[in-house]
Amino acid sequence: MSLKFTIGDLTIHRIIEQETTFLPALEMLPGLTPEVLAENRAWMRGTGALDDKDVLILCFQSYVVKTPHHTILIDSCIGNDKPRPQRPKWNMKTDDTYMRGLAAAGISVGDIDYVMCTHLHVDHVGWNTRLDNGRWVPTFPKARYVFDKTEFDYWTETHAKTPVPPFADSVLPVVEARQAEIVRSDFAIGDHTRILPTPGHTPGHVAFTFGRGKDDAVFSGDLMHSPLQTRHPELSVKFDVDQAQAATTRRNFMERYCDTDTLCCTAHFPSPSVGKIRRSGSGFSCEAT
Repeated sequence: MSLKFTIGDLTIHRIIEQETTFLPALEMLPGLTPEVLAENRAWMRGTGALDDKDVLILCFQSYVVKTPHHTILIDSCIGNDKPRPQRPKWNMKTDDTYMRGLAAAGISVGDIDYVMCTHLHVDHVGWNTRLDNGRWVPTFPKARYVFDKTEFDYWTETHAKTPVPPFADSVLPVVEARQAEIVRSDFAIGDHTRILPTPGHTPGHVAFTFGRGKDDAVFSGDLMHSPLQTRHPELSVKFDVDQAQAATTRRNFMERYCDTDTLCCTAHFPSPSVGKIRRSGSGFSCEAT
């Protein structure tokens, strides 16, 4: 299984924290019918996206992208020492899997120039911070952390009404350390890194595109969670804030990239997680390269 990809002048590393069963397909995807599940069961199991009890298998990972000028980490996963009682596999973790993954890729926390979050859900911000003498401090000491303004404002407002633990322990400490950049969708890093608004899963969800002059690679975040959503873009997950908008965004995204050479790097598809978008019937597929 490859954890390293090169395209154009980019080198991309996958840093896997967990690859595991998550939720039953019929629960995670409210619009999914038993009939459609039955039609797709064989290939889903064959690609490791579904277990023998029809539970979806997801990967929880970060990507590190090396451009000619910067080392950029996309989505910082689950994290350690975080109280997540609703998710036993994430709750108060103390393992070294993530840090070993970084080290195996030849990357140290001091090498990261930017941390870019597609959105601010719990499993995309966890390693933004680490526990140091009882305080949450930025894990990546030199990094600028990039948060979309629409997304940041949404969670600031939500957190003010009812505390959101991941926002409190994995986002606000970065702001307090003055390492955050709250940006709009015209934000870019040099001539290599751009923001593509992809709302629906959350109001300010974004994808990130990389490449000089063209999109050599795109990081889709939670625009889609399972390969089943490429075949059936109308299927939104129950966690999408606006399921109809998410479905529209997903189809538009795949129309944009299908039959191009852009490498689509998904957040949660099972390994290899990375492929090129191709047409498949009335939907699409993400074909490993």
